[in-house]
Amino acid sequence: MKPSPQTDLLLLEHIQERISRIASYTNRERAAFYDSHLIQDAVLRNLQTIAESTQRLSSGLRATEPNVPWRAIAGFRNVLAHDYLEIDLEVIWSVVEQDLPKLAAAVDRMMHAASPRRPRT
Repeated sequence: MKPSPQTDLLLLEHIQERISRIASYTNRERAAFYDSHLIQDAVLRNLQTIAESTQRLSSGLRATEPNVPWRAIAGFRNVLAHDYLEIDLEVIWSVVEQDLPKLAAAVDRMMHAASPRRPRT
């Protein structure tokens, strides 16, 4: 994918969908996450996909959200993809519970900023 405003929007929509899936899988309940290996696997895969997608966003768009820890997200993706034996479910749940809502809000703001403006009539 070549960087472009359309690509950014597509990636932002993809990230939103992954965040929504995680919320749906866990029902935002810690017990649902801890009680099911299937849900844990689904959450981990979607977190990996989110992290990868954030790195494909244009640097200009990422710059509109300087409070998002973009480098930490990239590092987190590397842990999920390469250091999977070191994954701590407490850390993963913390990301789901605390970090994803913040990322979702930033993605919403970026989508609004990146959306083409319609001319007024």
